[in-house]
Amino acid sequence: MSALASLALLWRRRYPRAVLGVTTACGMAIAASGFELSVISAGEALVAVYSLGRWVDARTAKVAGPVAAVALVISTCFRHSDAILTGARISLVAGLLVAGLLVAGLLVAGLLVAGLLVAGALAEATRNRADYLAALHARAELAERTREDEARQRVGEERVRIARELHDIVAHHMALAHAQASTAAYLLQSKPEQAQEMLDQLADTTAAALRELEATVGLLREDDSDAPLEPTPGLDQLPELLASFERAGLATTLIVSGASRPLSPGTDLTAYRIIQEALTNVTKHAGTANATVRLVYSRLLLTICVVDDGKAEPVRGEEDSEIAGYGLIGMNERAASVGGHLRAGHRPDGGFEVTTELPLEPQ
Repeated sequence: MSALASLALLWRRRYPRAVLGVTTACGMAIAASGFELSVISAGEALVAVYSLGRWVDARTAKVAGPVAAVALVISTCFRHSDAILTGARISLVAGLLVAGLLVAGLLVAGLLVAGLLVAGALAEATRNRADYLAALHARAELAERTREDEARQRVGEERVRIARELHDIVAHHMALAHAQASTAAYLLQSKPEQAQEMLDQLADTTAAALRELEATVGLLREDDSDAPLEPTPGLDQLPELLASFERAGLATTLIVSGASRPLSPGTDLTAYRIIQEALTNVTKHAGTANATVRLVYSRLLLTICVVDDGKAEPVRGEEDSEIAGYGLIGMNERAASVGGHLRAGHRPDGGFEVTTELPLEPQ
């Protein structure tokens, strides 16, 4: 019977309940057959209870362990009951001797019960540790996947930001360069001195474009502490921006209402780029030489309005409420990136208007 119980332990992980039942039944059969429970039988019961707690659950092991121990104790008591009664008939001393042996057997059985309880507790501790390590491993994998997703998202956002910067820089300077080159070609025969002045401005425009492109493309390189850092443009450079359009032939008027205040770097750059792109669109599409830039500071918002007096009718297929083209899309994305919004469309009395509302506090 002991060999059968030992053989059953080979399936303790797959069938822990059945294995505990087999080992308990074998122990009871051994006790009922007139043999004393051996250390091997007790060890088999301990391993079975541990396996039940480890591979099923600790609550089942805490209940099944004492039940198995009680069954083994009852089997042992049943085996010695005849000896106690016989000893009592022979003499009181013989009965007491047999009873003492029974008490010793019960103490051994008590130790077995304690051992089974310890086996169940050990199984619970092992199971809890395994679950804890598995949870740690799962959290580590989730954190790693989250970091990778966040890194990919940051790379995508950075690419979009750099694409907007490149578009704004190239579109602005190319529009100015085209206007200056066209004016120089027109004045070359009749007014060569003014043509030369316009060509000098064209050289300055292309040089500025190269500098800004170099600074923007430098963002794609690895960090280099020795690389010179170009200042980020903002509304404090708005007069220079308007002057560059003036030199290209676009008369601009700046109107500021409300108390101006320092802006966050992101909002400052966004405001500058939106004005730059809006004026660039005027030089490219409006067919006019006049534009007005209005800045309105309120308690919570900075409202930017760029208006020209160009074409009164929209292009065929274009709706006033639709933001079309990379320039307008880029302006809309810039405004949204700092918590603002942008509207663009043709005015009923002629011209085109771009209105942006940016929060003065970063969003």
